[in-house]
Amino acid sequence: MNTKLRTLTILLAWTVLTAYAAIDRKALVTRNNPIITSVDTLASLSVGNGGFAFTSDITGLQTFPEYYKNGVPLGTQSEWGWHSFDNPEQYRIEESYQMYDFGHGHRELYATQPKTGRAKGAADWYRSNPHRLHLGCIGLEIEGLKPSDIKKPRQTLDMWTGVIGSRFMVNGARFSVQTVCHPERDLIAACIKTNPKHHTSAISHQTSINLRFPYPTGGHSDDACNWQADDKHQTQLVTQSEHSAVLERTIDGTVYYISLQWKEPATLREKRKNYWVLESKDNQLTFCCEFLESGKELAKESFATVADKSAAYWQQFWTEGAAVDFSHCKDKRAKELERRVVLSQWLLAIQCAASTPPQETGLTYNSWFGKFHMEMIWWHQAWLPLWNHAAMLDRTLRWYETVEPMAREIAMRQGFKGIRWMKMTDRSGEEAPSKVGSFLIWQQPHLIYLAELLYRSAVASRATLTPSGERNSTLYTLHSPLSTLHSQLLDRYGRLIDETATFMADFATYQKERDRYVLKGMIPAQETLKAAETYNSPFELSYWHFALQVAQQWRERRGLERVALWDDIVAKLSPLAKDSENRYLAAENKTETYSDIQLISDHPAVLGAVGIFPISRLVDPQVMKHTQEWIWDNWNWNHTWGWDYPMVAMNAARLGVPEFAVSALLMDKRTNTYLPNGHNYQDGRLRCYLPGNGGLLTAIAMMCAGWDGCTERNPGFPKNGQWDVRWEGLNPLP
Repeated sequence: MNTKLRTLTILLAWTVLTAYAAIDRKALVTRNNPIITSVDTLASLSVGNGGFAFTSDITGLQTFPEYYKNGVPLGTQSEWGWHSFDNPEQYRIEESYQMYDFGHGHRELYATQPKTGRAKGAADWYRSNPHRLHLGCIGLEIEGLKPSDIKKPRQTLDMWTGVIGSRFMVNGARFSVQTVCHPERDLIAACIKTNPKHHTSAISHQTSINLRFPYPTGGHSDDACNWQADDKHQTQLVTQSEHSAVLERTIDGTVYYISLQWKEPATLREKRKNYWVLESKDNQLTFCCEFLESGKELAKESFATVADKSAAYWQQFWTEGAAVDFSHCKDKRAKELERRVVLSQWLLAIQCAASTPPQETGLTYNSWFGKFHMEMIWWHQAWLPLWNHAAMLDRTLRWYETVEPMAREIAMRQGFKGIRWMKMTDRSGEEAPSKVGSFLIWQQPHLIYLAELLYRSAVASRATLTPSGERNSTLYTLHSPLSTLHSQLLDRYGRLIDETATFMADFATYQKERDRYVLKGMIPAQETLKAAETYNSPFELSYWHFALQVAQQWRERRGLERVALWDDIVAKLSPLAKDSENRYLAAENKTETYSDIQLISDHPAVLGAVGIFPISRLVDPQVMKHTQEWIWDNWNWNHTWGWDYPMVAMNAARLGVPEFAVSALLMDKRTNTYLPNGHNYQDGRLRCYLPGNGGLLTAIAMMCAGWDGCTERNPGFPKNGQWDVRWEGLNPLP
């Protein structure tokens, strides 16, 4: 079959997935554009390209970073922007290691958090270093300007074109600011205009901007801006011409560059250390500002060209990916659900589609020192191939190969075969010491699951592989036979899947007296349980059962023999344990699950055993349904996380209870709050939590397109005449 015919065949197959008229993509997106009409620190808007993001305040720039620091902070972050403080004590990561014996037949060495001495110092240093940098603030330069001076603001994020449009007044002068991000480069372009008829003597240089550069804080969860340490870093002018300049930043040996270009007559000057001002001589200032990890190239772009490229990129993203339209639903909750779904796609696409995994707060501000948590990558990115954006996931998954040596070392020092993927880490793959994270295991099968979603999405994505690191491609392009694409995927991830499954099999312990395999010596997804005493937690059992089967399928696709041990584990893995009331336990040893408040807090991970995964021999659907009903009525929902609600929804959908599925996604709880900008608010520390957004999109894909063997359309929505959900291009879950 030739390429044109194959493409036509795929497009026809994609079209017949829905019996309805094609969704008006532009109308769907633009009716959910956020509109901000006050100085709201939780309503900051961001633009980005997957590996770089810029978050603005009500001015469309970053004029008030101190004021917004405890809301959704005004970050400028990139996947490459990292920094480490000096290590004068010469700490080594090995000093944080502690030995444990969890009954696997050998002792295990973990990077944890000792409480005293050099061991504590080493653990503390390696947890906080490296940390992600705030690359610099770009704001309006108006002397003495305060947030209260902003009058009659109206700000809109046009997600169809990727432009933030901001209008407001200051002392009678009208301002208009347009802000946009380049789809391929770490570059912000803006056009600032003032109305000359409204100029007053109280305002000078009305279209001037400032560039302010903070010193990093190294904080656990903050905006990464220390404005009181100018003596510890410097910003120097490297080159300058009439309409351009390059600045060099030096922070404790870390060096990067800022390339600035402007159109109208303006002068760049240093106001004080690490504070530069671009003063305009006109009532308009149009500029481009690029952040560079290395090199000193001038940004050869204009606002107009960046805006055009942004519009083309985002229109491709919205038109060629999947879409879900709730406008025909009668249920009054549908409008809010659609808003969350559209905004979540935007937020994840601008800051969770890089060549390294995302952090839980994306590129908006730092949480856990800016590091990524590998148990969260599924929640961040599983939606991408389900929504026809497989290339964006493939771009990130390639990182696993670069850190394989680190993962192999973790397995070796713990006495296991294969590779054990780290939990909390940075782009180097170094495992950050943790009293919890180092003992988690549910990040281990994620690579298998995500690679399988890539493989399954090959036809629906109409795809072939894009070069690693490209940010401007939202889809693969079909220019080779499907068999070639599958071969590329098998070659890329097959060996890593083998090594991942090898560890999983070695981690499972065989109990000869009961002829079964158990999982022990780990902290499960429900982190209120302890590693030394926990065994056979339901989520992990189901994940091992599912992922080892997928790993076998990958071996067969590669023409290799099945691994007998993996089949034996799948056949003999312990079923989920239940109590006398016919409810599944948080772990086999936790018979007090439903009488201990600690055991009905945190993630209701028992429900993750069905929904994310198919119903397996480990689970009795009726017992799971009974467990679900009890959890719904009695769980300590005030101590949950944003991805718990989509997890519950997927469980309910797979069990045939769509009323629960919808209600779970819209449950009125603090950690299920979605701010005006679409961010999933958790608490005062985590005002953004992107795993919740990603989980929502994965759940919606499942509730619409179903799963393997499901013949019902929209199985996750009630058939009561209230949920006429229309969609295009979604792929089912396994």
